[in-house]
Amino acid sequence: MPKEKSATKKLLKIMGIIVVLLVVVGVVAKLAGWLDGGPTEKQVETELAELRTITQIVSATGRIQPEIEVVIRPDVSGEIIELTVKEGDFVREGELLLRIKPDLYQARIDELNAALLTQRSRMEQARSQMLQAEIEYLKNKELYDRELIPDLEYQQTFNAYEAQKSNLKAAEFQIESAEAQLRRAEEELQQTVIRSPQDGTISLLAVEQGERVLGQAQTAGTEMMRIARMEQMEVVVDVNENDIVNVSVNDTTIIEADSYPNRSFEGIVTEIANSADISGSGQADQVTNYKVTIRISTPHNLEHTGSEFIVMNVSEDPAIEFTPSFKPGMSANVDIKTNTAQNVVTIPIQSVTVRDFAKVETEDSESDSDDTTSIETDSLNNSGPVIEDFRRVVFINEGGIAKRIEVETGISDNRYIQVMSGIDAGVEVITGSYRILSRELEDGDAISIQNQN
Repeated sequence: MPKEKSATKKLLKIMGIIVVLLVVVGVVAKLAGWLDGGPTEKQVETELAELRTITQIVSATGRIQPEIEVVIRPDVSGEIIELTVKEGDFVREGELLLRIKPDLYQARIDELNAALLTQRSRMEQARSQMLQAEIEYLKNKELYDRELIPDLEYQQTFNAYEAQKSNLKAAEFQIESAEAQLRRAEEELQQTVIRSPQDGTISLLAVEQGERVLGQAQTAGTEMMRIARMEQMEVVVDVNENDIVNVSVNDTTIIEADSYPNRSFEGIVTEIANSADISGSGQADQVTNYKVTIRISTPHNLEHTGSEFIVMNVSEDPAIEFTPSFKPGMSANVDIKTNTAQNVVTIPIQSVTVRDFAKVETEDSESDSDDTTSIETDSLNNSGPVIEDFRRVVFINEGGIAKRIEVETGISDNRYIQVMSGIDAGVEVITGSYRILSRELEDGDAISIQNQN
């Protein structure tokens, strides 16, 4: 029995040793990749770098408005007794728009005419008195020269003559004042008739016949209507301060109006504001924008003006015979074409990522050094500030292995970015997925191409 127990114990020990060896060998084989055919391949998507012409785009939103819009306000107050237009009518320069009741202004003219006649009568009276004083003065002057009258009497007649001359001049000035008041009253009477200052469309009508309006020459009166050149529309957009430096006058644009989905229109930058519009000043979410004015060059609103406007630069299909009818206040999205690079190496934007080269070099140096050196390096690194060295890189496919390439980039559009140095056209660049490119993929990793057809 003791021999059998001893043999059993020995067998159990041997089996335990074998199991332990199998576990160790399995772990080593797993780590070495003997069991699954090598390190795990990362599934990625790729695309070839190509020569393209790309245009840098600055996107913004804004409102459509007429380039020229005149606000009609009265210079005189009164009741509207005649209104000859309605909103949407097209009017010509000089065409009658409305009349304000002229009774008070006509009565004022009659009053000033009577006052003017009175002043003219007074002037004639003053002239007669001056002539009488002149005769007395000349007579006494002759007597004074002969020393027939005293000096006092002569001076009295002289002063009386000079006073009458002054009275005549005062009467003339009063007549000029009365004539000026009359001209002003006549001008006010003419201002009761309001005519169109230009060709255009009544884009807004804020009054009705019978309403009273307030008007003064020195202050803004009641806004009655607006006349706009509807065939000359523009878009005013807000461009962020980070993008405004790329925008220039005469840059071409693509305009998309919410009212016309799936259509685009041409435009050109005409004005760039020098003063900023700042919202949320002094707060964390402060935004600084600049107003940019863009003229819509695609013909529009031609039905309001007839055939006298020549259709040019039509970007739509002529077979469709489409003419947009833009109205003030419509929303629009604008893509401003700022810079263009022709026949340059381009890759998808998402293929460009960043890596901290300082971190990578530290890891490489630690893996090549012994434990003592690693401990000393760690203590030195922990004692000072962490230095980062972020650079733009792309990963390319080199025989199933990901290779990291540092690149210098230029302008970009909505899909592609210019590569100024680092890779050439025809190189297969890894484009996705975002998670793998931004976090997991490293130089030398095995990759598996999973492009979607």
